[in-house]
Amino acid sequence: METVLRPGHGYVIISGIFSALIPLWAGFNVSRARKEYNIDYPQMYADSNDENGKKFNCIQRAHQNVVENISTHYLLLLFSAIFRPEYAAICALIRNLGFITFVCGYSSGDPSKRKQGCFGYLGLLGMLGLSIEAACRLLNRCKAK
Repeated sequence: METVLRPGHGYVIISGIFSALIPLWAGFNVSRARKEYNIDYPQMYADSNDENGKKFNCIQRAHQNVVENISTHYLLLLFSAIFRPEYAAICALIRNLGFITFVCGYSSGDPSKRKQGCFGYLGLLGMLGLSIEAACRLLNRCKAK
């Protein structure tokens, strides 16, 4: 089977680059909070009795959540872009905006504000659907030969 990249795949690359910046940005937020709240390495989270512990832990958890989810995001972006790169890039943009909104909300120190980014799951579901479509289309091609 021949692989053909179309101009729309350029949007996928841009989406991937944008996706790479989000965990970096969230990590910088953690570094800044470490200095501000005096949470030294290698301590992952602040103690519960720390005056700014909840705020720091929310910032750290926001970063950690993005790191936990970014590999799935990339995998689905790759698969979903095989046949419909423009749609995949739009879904990735929605997911990325959801990540950003999630991090901003969670980092406020009010964990319930993380839910403001839940619209990003629409992008995730879109990429999942496109990935399933790509698998089905590829399997049908294989059967025809």
